[in-house]
Amino acid sequence: MFDFVRNNRRIVQVVLAGIILPFAFWGVDSYINHMGSSNDVATVGGSAISLQAFQQSLQEQQNRMRSAAGRPVPQELLDTPQIRQDVLNGLIDQRLLLLHAAKSGLGVSDAQLAQFIASVPSLQDDGKFSKEKYEALVAAQGMTIDSFEARLRQDMAMQQALGAVGASLPGKGGADRWLAAQLEEREVAEALFKPEQFASQVKLGADAAKAYYDSHASAFQVPEQVRVEYVALTRQGLLGQVSVSDEEAMAWYKGHAEQYRQPEERRASHILILAEKNAPEAAVKAAATKADELLARIRKAPGEFAALAKQHSQDPGSAAHGGDLDWFRRGMMVKPFDDAVFALKEGEVSTVVRSDFGFHIIRLTGVRPERVRPFEEVKGEIVAQLSQQAAGRKFTEAVESFTNMVYEQADSLQPVEDKFKLKPMQSGWLTRDGQGAGPLNNPKLLAAVFSDDVLKNKRNTEAVEMGQDVLVAARLLEHKPASMRALDEVKGEIEKRLIQEEAARLARQAGEAALARTAKAEGGAEIKWGAARSVPRLGAADVGREELQAVFRADVARLPAYAGAVRPDGSYALYRISQVKPFKGEDDSRAQMLRQQYGQIVAGEEFSAWLSTLRQRYKVEIHQKVLDAKEH
Repeated sequence: MFDFVRNNRRIVQVVLAGIILPFAFWGVDSYINHMGSSNDVATVGGSAISLQAFQQSLQEQQNRMRSAAGRPVPQELLDTPQIRQDVLNGLIDQRLLLLHAAKSGLGVSDAQLAQFIASVPSLQDDGKFSKEKYEALVAAQGMTIDSFEARLRQDMAMQQALGAVGASLPGKGGADRWLAAQLEEREVAEALFKPEQFASQVKLGADAAKAYYDSHASAFQVPEQVRVEYVALTRQGLLGQVSVSDEEAMAWYKGHAEQYRQPEERRASHILILAEKNAPEAAVKAAATKADELLARIRKAPGEFAALAKQHSQDPGSAAHGGDLDWFRRGMMVKPFDDAVFALKEGEVSTVVRSDFGFHIIRLTGVRPERVRPFEEVKGEIVAQLSQQAAGRKFTEAVESFTNMVYEQADSLQPVEDKFKLKPMQSGWLTRDGQGAGPLNNPKLLAAVFSDDVLKNKRNTEAVEMGQDVLVAARLLEHKPASMRALDEVKGEIEKRLIQEEAARLARQAGEAALARTAKAEGGAEIKWGAARSVPRLGAADVGREELQAVFRADVARLPAYAGAVRPDGSYALYRISQVKPFKGEDDSRAQMLRQQYGQIVAGEEFSAWLSTLRQRYKVEIHQKVLDAKEH
């Protein structure tokens, strides 16, 4: 049942990428059970997507876009109606998956959960799982290990629900045609018309640079800039100012004993013969007969259970391990399976059990009785959790005082630095659109540092909320008004640019003229061609996208054929196509990779179709007015 997730992990990761962060902040229960208010952006199946969750996801998407751009991006380009709609669509898809997972009844064993957590690189030291890093991560979110793992189980159960969707294999004929087109090669010779060959023909007028300068004034404007000193009050920063005694930790432990109670766990192995709920009657009967035959063999020779599971079980997740499902708690498996397991005694084998997946034969291999985790085992978790709570209270108590002090004592940040033990920091040069702002790239803060109150009156900014439990205040260090670069300073740059542009135009003109001559019987004989070589449709390192498209768009019914394209550097590339080489090597590693890629494309389309059916099953309502409002 994990085949779809395993074979199409990239597709699933794209869809699920946005879930984990809001998961950690708000939790599964708040996703599923939040029933709405007038400030919700949408409802899905009766459960609401809150404005708070939408704003959190929007901010995360904007941060990803800034990171991908690798340079400052104006805020208005990151908060368009289309981006807001895309973020909401992602949240709706996430909610559909969560609702479907909650109703699917699938569960995750302790071993599967532990393997997932241990595989997270940020929780490892020298390639090995670090319990200390894990506990610190959980505590930083103000959660206990049990509550964090319960929520993580929900996420993994959702992936299992995705696995149940499956993915049919694409037809071989379609795959073969697509593969043949992708792996076709064409033998070409190339002739280049480079701008530098025509640069000497370019003669600029005496006023050309000035005319360009005057008509492109904005390109030579240096924006207004400031440098600021700033301080940040954060919950994480206050952690070092709180402490938790052993007595406080023990008191918490005694008062929350149920939180550390671990219910009974059972370990089982099973043999699954697939027969899904809507399978044809004949297929169901055949599966039931096979399960009965296997059970009879196990009754005669119980020691062969693992071998029979490896040979006959159709559960890809457990068959290779002799059917072992590791440890799990009541309610983690589908109900018929769950009921059967918890009715067995250790070592017993069940009768044939029917579930929506098929027919199971189950052997109970272990029982762990209910227990309460001892204090010493959970002390570190408790101390970390109580420290986070204390820092949170300290932050909440400090917010009003911090806000008032930076406003009332507006000629310096020193008072808040002293009172809250904060270290002052200095920015680089900032612009109104956030260029160079880095961690200070916040619209409200940037508006404040460029306000008259800061620039002219030399006052502190107000305290600005930069994120969850983060307040920042700043004051001016230096200010540079907007200015224009002088013509004398940029004249050389302009003339160089104009010469390059005109030379590129002449190169293209010459190349297109040569291409036109090739259509004539004897045309193009004077063209100096390079050596012929094979170019694959998948591309070559020295052939750009535009050139590649031109070569493979060319009509090759009659050879030689010709094509041309402009390169990014302004050169014009002319190609003579002398041979078409169809793909024949079925064992080629590229063919195997592309067949998998073709399957992923089809699987992605099926996955999108499945999401569409979920939208029909769970009523989706979008509150457009709330979504469109940019200030709340």
